[in-house]
Amino acid sequence: MSKLVIIGAGTMGHGIAQVAAMAGFATTLTDGVAEALPAALERIQRNLHGGVTRGKFTADYAEAAMGRLRVESEMESAVEGADLVIEAIVEDLPVKQELFSTLDSMTGANAILATNTSSLSVAAIAGATSRPDRVLGMHFFNPVHIMKLVELVRHDETADAVTDRVRDVAVRMGKEPIVVRDSPGFASSRLGVVLGLEAMRMVEQRVASAEDIDKALELGYGHPMGPLRVSDLVGLDVRLAIAEYLYKELGDPHYEPPALLRNKVAAGELGKKTGKGFYKWPKTK
Repeated sequence: MSKLVIIGAGTMGHGIAQVAAMAGFATTLTDGVAEALPAALERIQRNLHGGVTRGKFTADYAEAAMGRLRVESEMESAVEGADLVIEAIVEDLPVKQELFSTLDSMTGANAILATNTSSLSVAAIAGATSRPDRVLGMHFFNPVHIMKLVELVRHDETADAVTDRVRDVAVRMGKEPIVVRDSPGFASSRLGVVLGLEAMRMVEQRVASAEDIDKALELGYGHPMGPLRVSDLVGLDVRLAIAEYLYKELGDPHYEPPALLRNKVAAGELGKKTGKGFYKWPKTK
């Protein structure tokens, strides 16, 4: 593996690009909205500057990482010669399938195609290509440059050698990969969504405030961050979409989105990215 391409310069995509460049890979970040690329670069530079300020690494290391990262507005040029393409776009199955079909024709036969989906069927995404054996899930967690977990999701046709190569990439990025079978919500989303939705129901029922519910999990169970704060970071719209998908696929009432979540999304209270969710957040660029 030498060249990695990340498609999608949003919350997850820019973070994946950052850790790829920090790991020593020649990294290209692309997005269908060209205006998103300068903002993504600025966020990466800000993250790296923060790491230098906190003594996590040197200024030379940060500068070298930025030197390995480039942005490209044209996807065909971006993916040329790619060894691994990681998709981090909207959580919408038909949109992802269309992208993977396009990537199948644009990339070399040996390129591995990975999706950062947190819940959708990897097999259904792989089915849009002529190389399902070279497609798998590579689910990162937000914020990517801090969170250690990467969930590698294999569907029935994913080749062992492909899983092994992508596991090596994750380890080189400083992550700890787990391998799970392709099923709705995989391991992390099924667990995380149940916890988050139940916490929202507790707010709805006035059991306690969002802050105190989160504190119960942080101090009582050792969670580094409570489920409502996590939901704000993920995005309440994303959380709603995942919950609706899991409820549809699994039919379990645990996954039925509460009215409070639907109302917040309808009101544009999506969490950190809009400045308000279950918490108030400072506006960021």
